[in-house]
Amino acid sequence: MSKRFKAIIHRALMKCGIVGLPNVGKSTLFNCLSNAVAQSANYPFCTIEPNLGTINVPDPRLNALEKIVNPERVVPATVEIVDIAGLVRGASKGEGLGNQFLSHIRETHAILHVLRCFEDDNITHVDGNVDPIRDKETIETELHLKDLETVEKHMDKWGKQRKSGDKVAQAAVDVLERYKNTLLNGQSARSVEVTETEYEEVVRDMHLLTQKPVLYVCNVDDDTLINGGNAWVEKVREMAGQEGAEVLMISAQTESEINQLETYEERSMFLEDLGLKEPGVNDLIRRAYNLLKLQTYFTAGVKEVRAWTIGVGFTAPQAAGVIHTDFQKGFIRAEVIKFDDYVALGSESACRDAGKMSVEGKEYVVKDGDIMHFRFNV
Repeated sequence: MSKRFKAIIHRALMKCGIVGLPNVGKSTLFNCLSNAVAQSANYPFCTIEPNLGTINVPDPRLNALEKIVNPERVVPATVEIVDIAGLVRGASKGEGLGNQFLSHIRETHAILHVLRCFEDDNITHVDGNVDPIRDKETIETELHLKDLETVEKHMDKWGKQRKSGDKVAQAAVDVLERYKNTLLNGQSARSVEVTETEYEEVVRDMHLLTQKPVLYVCNVDDDTLINGGNAWVEKVREMAGQEGAEVLMISAQTESEINQLETYEERSMFLEDLGLKEPGVNDLIRRAYNLLKLQTYFTAGVKEVRAWTIGVGFTAPQAAGVIHTDFQKGFIRAEVIKFDDYVALGSESACRDAGKMSVEGKEYVVKDGDIMHFRFNV
């Protein structure tokens, strides 16, 4: 994990941006995720300023801990979701407020790319008909063009330094050449392999749009959701498989209907009728969390049961620092209980008596679901 990624965790929540062409269901989906009221209408550029929501990450492990500990409050992990206005062809050159939209994508750390995989004569399509692969390529082309422009600007900057015989500049230009050739071949920046040093010294400050990890979200109708897909979804799955990306199928309209039901019982009955165990947005939130390479550890006490967000690969002191920087500076040790052991034995004291509590030092790499207590001195 790069130092940059660790620093971001400490500075702010990670952000996922919802992108796609106009009228593919982005704002409807965002409303369901955040219970916000992002404007949604059947014409392009309805959303201009990005809508931002801080979303709780659904985690049944919190419910299990709450039943055991009976705390005064429960605090879930969160992730930020940004609803970005629909891009159109020519966005990289400023068409359709494109530069503004692309800058909003640049500020996110991962992309949820919504693709329309349903027919509806009442909802217009900017290109006249449904074709998710073409739509994906439209968005990708604009992102590629913007990235290519960015890479070439940096090549000019490093190229001037290279003329003086600067070896660092020469190495930087070599890295940028790889990115340029990759983008010209229609591949994303994330397919370029670089060392951590190359990333820190050359790539990081470019904030390339196609460097960001992506999850393809197929917006479908109810029948397609129940049947497990349609021809359009299969094409998206094939395309994503070639990229090594994941695909999630969801019905924004169904999620909107679920969101309008007031009671848990009503929602449960609605989901049961559709053959679903939970709302699709729950899975989407968890996928977004994983896309950002995030994981959770817990603290559990009578005052509070809480899920803490850390990056995959965090050591115990780094995880402690998410609570407070003093915890990291003065870290002595961490007392760790595995979630399954805690639930099976029913308390911290029972885990200690059964030898299921381990004492870990500074080199311990935190695992998802660890229940931790830190000892520190400042």
